[in-house]
Amino acid sequence: MTIQAVQHVRRMRGGAQSHLMRCSDGNFYVLKFQNNPQHTRVLANDWLGTCLAALVGLSVPTPAIVEVDPWLIEHTPELRFEFGGKQVMPTSGLCFGSRYVVHDDEGVVHDYLPEGSMSCVRNQDEFAGILALDKWTCNADGRQVAFWKRLRQRKLTASFIDQGYCFNAGEWSFPDAPLRGVFGRNDVYASVTGWESFEPWISRIEDFSESLLWPIAQQVPPEWYDHDESELDRLLSRLLERRRKVRNLILGFKNSSRNPFPNWRA
Repeated sequence: MTIQAVQHVRRMRGGAQSHLMRCSDGNFYVLKFQNNPQHTRVLANDWLGTCLAALVGLSVPTPAIVEVDPWLIEHTPELRFEFGGKQVMPTSGLCFGSRYVVHDDEGVVHDYLPEGSMSCVRNQDEFAGILALDKWTCNADGRQVAFWKRLRQRKLTASFIDQGYCFNAGEWSFPDAPLRGVFGRNDVYASVTGWESFEPWISRIEDFSESLLWPIAQQVPPEWYDHDESELDRLLSRLLERRRKVRNLILGFKNSSRNPFPNWRA
Protein backbone atom coordinates (compact mmCIF):
# COMPACT_ATOMS: atom_id res chain seq x y z
CA MET A 1 0.00 0.00 0.00
CA THR A 2 1.36 3.42 -0.98
CA ILE A 3 1.36 6.26 1.54
CA GLN A 4 1.72 9.99 0.90
CA ALA A 5 4.49 12.34 2.02
CA VAL A 6 2.93 15.43 3.63
CA GLN A 7 5.75 17.45 5.22
CA HIS A 8 9.50 17.84 4.89
CA VAL A 9 11.48 17.63 8.12
CA ARG A 10 15.19 17.66 7.28
CA ARG A 11 17.86 16.30 5.01
CA MET A 12 19.72 13.21 6.23
CA ARG A 13 23.38 12.34 5.89
CA GLY A 14 24.59 9.83 3.32
CA GLY A 15 25.40 9.45 -0.34
CA ALA A 16 21.79 9.08 -1.47
CA GLN A 17 20.97 12.49 0.09
CA SER A 18 17.79 11.11 1.67
CA HIS A 19 15.23 13.34 3.37
CA LEU A 20 13.16 12.78 6.49
CA MET A 21 9.46 13.32 5.78
CA ARG A 22 6.23 13.09 7.76
CA CYS A 23 3.75 10.90 5.94
CA SER A 24 0.01 10.33 5.76
CA ASP A 25 0.04 7.37 8.16
CA GLY A 26 1.34 9.63 10.94
CA ASN A 27 4.86 8.18 10.88
CA PHE A 28 8.17 9.67 9.78
CA TYR A 29 10.16 8.06 6.96
CA VAL A 30 13.62 8.53 5.49
CA LEU A 31 12.96 8.81 1.75
CA LYS A 32 15.21 7.91 -1.16
CA PHE A 33 14.23 9.50 -4.46
CA GLN A 34 14.53 7.99 -7.91
CA ASN A 35 17.05 10.58 -9.15
CA ASN A 36 19.25 10.35 -6.05
CA PRO A 37 23.03 10.77 -6.57
CA GLN A 38 23.74 7.04 -6.28
CA HIS A 39 21.42 5.13 -8.62
CA THR A 40 17.71 4.55 -9.14
CA ARG A 41 18.18 0.86 -8.39
CA VAL A 42 19.23 1.56 -4.80
CA LEU A 43 15.51 2.04 -4.08
CA ALA A 44 14.77 -1.49 -5.29
CA ASN A 45 17.80 -2.77 -3.40
CA ASP A 46 16.68 -1.14 -0.17
CA TRP A 47 13.20 -2.60 -0.51
CA LEU A 48 14.45 -6.12 -1.26
CA GLY A 49 17.27 -6.08 1.30
CA THR A 50 15.08 -4.71 4.09
CA CYS A 51 12.28 -7.17 3.41
CA LEU A 52 14.72 -10.09 3.27
CA ALA A 53 16.29 -9.04 6.57
CA ALA A 54 12.86 -8.83 8.22
CA LEU A 55 11.87 -12.26 6.88
CA VAL A 56 14.93 -13.91 8.45
CA GLY A 57 14.23 -12.16 11.76
CA LEU A 58 16.61 -9.19 11.87
CA SER A 59 15.89 -5.75 13.31
CA VAL A 60 15.30 -3.41 10.40
CA PRO A 61 13.05 -0.36 9.97
CA THR A 62 9.63 -0.89 8.43
CA PRO A 63 9.88 -0.22 4.68
CA ALA A 64 7.23 1.62 2.67
CA ILE A 65 6.51 2.89 -0.81
CA VAL A 66 5.87 6.61 -0.46
CA GLU A 67 4.43 8.92 -3.08
CA VAL A 68 5.72 12.49 -3.16
CA ASP A 69 3.57 15.03 -4.98
CA PRO A 70 5.25 17.53 -7.35
CA TRP A 71 3.54 20.39 -5.49
CA LEU A 72 5.28 19.44 -2.22
CA ILE A 73 8.70 19.40 -3.91
CA GLU A 74 8.15 22.70 -5.72
CA HIS A 75 7.00 24.45 -2.53
CA THR A 76 9.72 23.05 -0.23
CA PRO A 77 13.01 24.83 -0.98
CA GLU A 78 14.90 22.61 1.50
CA LEU A 79 13.91 19.49 -0.45
CA ARG A 80 16.81 19.51 -2.90
CA PHE A 81 19.92 17.54 -3.89
CA GLU A 82 23.37 19.01 -4.30
CA PHE A 83 25.11 18.10 -7.55
CA GLY A 84 28.45 19.81 -8.22
CA GLY A 85 27.47 22.84 -6.18
CA LYS A 86 24.05 23.14 -7.80
CA GLN A 87 20.63 22.60 -6.23
CA VAL A 88 18.53 19.97 -8.02
CA MET A 89 14.89 19.06 -7.40
CA PRO A 90 14.15 15.42 -6.53
CA THR A 91 11.89 13.51 -8.87
CA SER A 92 8.30 13.27 -7.71
CA GLY A 93 6.45 9.97 -7.67
CA LEU A 94 7.20 6.76 -5.80
CA CYS A 95 10.09 6.80 -3.31
CA PHE A 96 11.53 4.19 -1.00
CA GLY A 97 10.70 4.96 2.61
CA SER A 98 12.39 3.61 5.72
CA ARG A 99 10.37 4.33 8.85
CA TYR A 100 12.41 6.45 11.24
CA VAL A 101 13.32 4.32 14.24
CA VAL A 102 12.12 6.79 16.87
CA HIS A 103 11.06 10.42 16.59
CA ASP A 104 13.13 13.09 18.32
CA ASP A 105 10.55 13.82 21.02
CA GLU A 106 10.09 10.11 21.83
CA GLY A 107 13.68 8.95 22.16
CA VAL A 108 17.26 9.27 20.94
CA VAL A 109 19.11 7.94 17.90
CA HIS A 110 22.88 7.51 17.51
CA ASP A 111 24.60 6.66 14.25
CA TYR A 112 27.84 5.97 16.12
CA LEU A 113 28.80 4.45 19.46
CA PRO A 114 32.31 4.64 20.92
CA GLU A 115 34.26 1.41 21.18
CA GLY A 116 33.45 -0.49 24.33
CA SER A 117 29.79 0.54 24.35
CA MET A 118 28.28 -2.63 22.91
CA SER A 119 27.21 -3.85 26.35
CA CYS A 120 24.57 -1.10 26.11
CA VAL A 121 23.04 -2.71 22.99
CA ARG A 122 20.31 -5.24 23.72
CA ASN A 123 20.58 -7.12 20.40
CA GLN A 124 24.33 -7.25 19.79
CA ASP A 125 24.00 -10.89 18.73
CA GLU A 126 22.18 -9.77 15.57
CA PHE A 127 25.41 -8.40 14.12
CA ALA A 128 26.24 -12.00 13.22
CA GLY A 129 22.88 -12.35 11.49
CA ILE A 130 23.17 -9.15 9.49
CA LEU A 131 26.68 -10.18 8.45
CA ALA A 132 25.22 -13.37 6.98
CA LEU A 133 22.57 -11.35 5.13
CA ASP A 134 25.11 -8.82 3.82
CA LYS A 135 27.27 -11.66 2.50
CA TRP A 136 24.26 -13.29 0.86
CA THR A 137 23.22 -10.06 -0.87
CA CYS A 138 26.78 -8.86 -1.56
CA ASN A 139 26.38 -5.55 0.22
CA ALA A 140 29.12 -3.41 -1.32
CA ASP A 141 28.99 -0.82 1.47
CA GLY A 142 30.05 -0.95 5.09
CA ARG A 143 27.25 -2.04 7.39
CA GLN A 144 25.13 0.92 8.48
CA VAL A 145 23.39 0.90 11.87
CA ALA A 146 21.15 3.23 13.87
CA PHE A 147 21.34 2.75 17.63
CA TRP A 148 18.17 3.97 19.32
CA LYS A 149 16.11 3.87 22.48
CA ARG A 150 12.89 5.37 23.71
CA LEU A 151 12.77 7.77 26.63
CA ARG A 152 13.36 5.99 29.96
CA GLN A 153 14.77 2.88 28.28
CA ARG A 154 18.23 1.97 29.50
CA LYS A 155 19.54 -0.12 26.62
CA LEU A 156 19.84 0.73 22.95
CA THR A 157 18.55 -1.33 20.04
CA ALA A 158 20.59 -1.73 16.86
CA SER A 159 18.47 -1.20 13.76
CA PHE A 160 20.15 -2.22 10.52
CA ILE A 161 19.51 0.55 8.02
CA ASP A 162 20.34 1.31 4.39
CA GLN A 163 20.38 -1.78 2.20
CA GLY A 164 20.85 0.35 -0.93
CA TYR A 165 24.27 -1.10 -1.82
CA CYS A 166 23.13 -4.70 -1.69
CA PHE A 167 23.68 -6.45 -5.04
CA ASN A 168 26.60 -4.07 -5.65
CA ALA A 169 24.38 -0.97 -5.81
CA GLY A 170 23.27 -0.15 -9.36
CA GLU A 171 25.37 -2.88 -10.95
CA TRP A 172 23.25 -5.83 -9.81
CA SER A 173 26.29 -8.06 -9.63
CA PHE A 174 28.02 -10.05 -6.89
CA PRO A 175 31.75 -9.20 -6.69
CA ASP A 176 32.34 -10.84 -3.32
CA ALA A 177 35.25 -9.69 -1.16
CA PRO A 178 36.08 -10.55 2.50
CA LEU A 179 35.76 -6.99 3.84
CA ARG A 180 32.62 -5.99 1.96
CA GLY A 181 29.35 -5.61 3.86
CA VAL A 182 30.91 -5.68 7.33
CA PHE A 183 30.75 -3.32 10.28
CA GLY A 184 33.72 -1.00 10.73
CA ARG A 185 34.80 -2.35 14.14
CA ASN A 186 35.39 -5.82 15.52
CA ASP A 187 33.85 -5.25 18.95
CA VAL A 188 30.35 -5.86 17.56
CA TYR A 189 31.43 -9.45 16.79
CA ALA A 190 32.81 -10.20 20.25
CA SER A 191 29.97 -12.61 21.00
CA VAL A 192 30.71 -14.78 17.93
CA THR A 193 32.12 -18.09 19.17
CA GLY A 194 31.34 -20.34 16.19
CA TRP A 195 28.62 -21.25 13.71
CA GLU A 196 26.05 -21.42 16.49
CA SER A 197 26.37 -17.65 16.86
CA PHE A 198 24.93 -17.20 13.37
CA GLU A 199 21.74 -19.06 14.22
CA PRO A 200 18.88 -18.90 13.52
CA TRP A 201 19.59 -16.42 10.72
CA ILE A 202 22.04 -18.39 8.60
CA SER A 203 19.79 -21.46 8.51
CA ARG A 204 16.86 -19.27 7.53
CA ILE A 205 18.92 -17.87 4.65
CA GLU A 206 20.08 -21.31 3.51
CA ASP A 207 16.49 -22.60 3.61
CA PHE A 208 14.92 -19.40 2.25
CA SER A 209 11.96 -20.34 0.10
CA GLU A 210 11.61 -19.07 -3.43
CA SER A 211 7.93 -18.63 -2.66
CA LEU A 212 8.84 -15.88 -0.16
CA LEU A 213 11.11 -13.99 -2.55
CA TRP A 214 8.87 -13.38 -5.55
CA PRO A 215 6.00 -11.69 -3.66
CA ILE A 216 8.28 -8.99 -2.21
CA ALA A 217 9.89 -8.50 -5.62
CA GLN A 218 6.47 -8.03 -7.24
CA GLN A 219 5.86 -5.05 -4.95
CA VAL A 220 8.88 -3.14 -6.31
CA PRO A 221 7.69 -0.30 -8.57
CA PRO A 222 8.95 -0.99 -12.12
CA GLU A 223 10.35 2.55 -12.43
CA TRP A 224 12.88 1.66 -9.72
CA TYR A 225 14.59 -0.76 -12.13
CA ASP A 226 13.82 0.91 -15.47
CA HIS A 227 10.96 -1.53 -16.18
CA ASP A 228 13.51 -4.24 -17.02
CA GLU A 229 11.81 -7.35 -15.64
CA SER A 230 14.37 -9.70 -17.19
CA GLU A 231 17.16 -8.02 -15.20
CA LEU A 232 15.14 -8.29 -12.01
CA ASP A 233 14.46 -11.98 -12.67
CA ARG A 234 18.17 -12.59 -13.24
CA LEU A 235 19.04 -10.84 -9.99
CA LEU A 236 16.58 -12.90 -7.97
CA SER A 237 17.67 -16.17 -9.59
CA ARG A 238 21.30 -15.49 -8.73
CA LEU A 239 20.33 -14.56 -5.19
CA LEU A 240 18.60 -17.91 -4.73
CA GLU A 241 21.67 -19.71 -6.10
CA ARG A 242 23.85 -18.01 -3.45
CA ARG A 243 22.01 -19.33 -0.38
CA ARG A 244 24.51 -22.15 0.18
CA LYS A 245 27.52 -19.92 -0.43
CA VAL A 246 27.05 -17.77 2.67
CA ARG A 247 29.13 -19.88 5.06
CA ASN A 248 32.15 -19.79 2.75
CA LEU A 249 31.82 -16.02 2.43
CA ILE A 250 31.75 -15.66 6.22
CA LEU A 251 34.82 -17.88 6.46
CA GLY A 252 36.58 -15.55 4.04
CA PHE A 253 35.93 -12.68 6.44
CA LYS A 254 36.90 -14.80 9.46
CA ASN A 255 40.25 -15.72 7.90
CA SER A 256 41.03 -12.18 6.72
CA SER A 257 43.80 -10.05 8.21
CA ARG A 258 41.18 -8.23 10.26
CA ASN A 259 40.71 -11.27 12.53
CA PRO A 260 37.11 -10.24 13.35
CA PHE A 261 36.20 -13.21 15.55
CA PRO A 262 38.89 -13.55 18.24
CA ASN A 263 36.54 -15.63 20.42
CA TRP A 264 35.77 -18.22 17.73
CA ARG A 265 36.36 -21.67 19.21
CA ALA A 266 38.08 -24.07 16.84
